[in-house]
Amino acid sequence: MCHTGMMSNSLFDILKNRNFDEPDEALAIKSFVLEKFKKTVAVTVRDKEIIVTAQGAAFTSALRMQTRQLQRAADTEKRLVFRIA
Repeated sequence: MCHTGMMSNSLFDILKNRNFDEPDEALAIKSFVLEKFKKTVAVTVRDKEIIVTAQGAAFTSALRMQTRQLQRAADTEKRLVFRIA
């Protein structure tokens, strides 16, 4: 049984005003990594931290060594967390 009437309208109302643009910090980090390493990463921006997820331990470790440069590129003092995908 599907209740699409009121539920769909409510969901539509919620989502139509949502900003799906990526934060500037995420775009800056992705751009920096693509330019310097020619690889892509996933970036999640939270209130106090930015999570950077990369493929492989060696690549992730290389990114970790660039923490200050990544923070400068993103113009942030948030803590960077690196994860291996």
